[in-house]
Amino acid sequence: MKRFLVFLIVTTMAMAAQAQYYRSGRSTTPFSEGKYYIGASLSGLDLSYNGSEKFAAKGSAQVGYLALDNLMLTAEAGLDCSDDKCYALLAGVGGRYYIEQNGLFLGAKVNYVHGYKSYNDVMPGVEVGYAFFLSRTVTVEPSIYYNQSFKEHSDYSKIGLKIGIGVYL
Repeated sequence: MKRFLVFLIVTTMAMAAQAQYYRSGRSTTPFSEGKYYIGASLSGLDLSYNGSEKFAAKGSAQVGYLALDNLMLTAEAGLDCSDDKCYALLAGVGGRYYIEQNGLFLGAKVNYVHGYKSYNDVMPGVEVGYAFFLSRTVTVEPSIYYNQSFKEHSDYSKIGLKIGIGVYL
């Protein structure tokens, strides 16, 4: 719980600083139509929870295209591991809407998950995150997510925190 509170405080301070930077007129929005996005994220490491596993880590890669100002279409591929083995591959599509003034984004996606022992699932999800710019194109993107399992809600649905790195081209 302490980690989560520290994360919220740091994120709030960073959002306020970046919003002030954009309002000062020194920069234009990085979420303009026609830009491309490449990103990678790591979630888990005791920061996600579901009913069937104690330790979970998921790595994923994303690509995206800003079809309109502040609206990005994404594709994702990843690997899900728990305890001592990697058990599921995932692929999906989604979108993000950026709130232009501060880097906050809202996301929605649908992933197809294929795992061992004939486990197959369709998992829609939502996320709320923040794109903190380290430079004009590179971001650190912490976010909170929820993925809903259609196969078995109590064992496979997940809520958690993920940290990503993105590049806007």
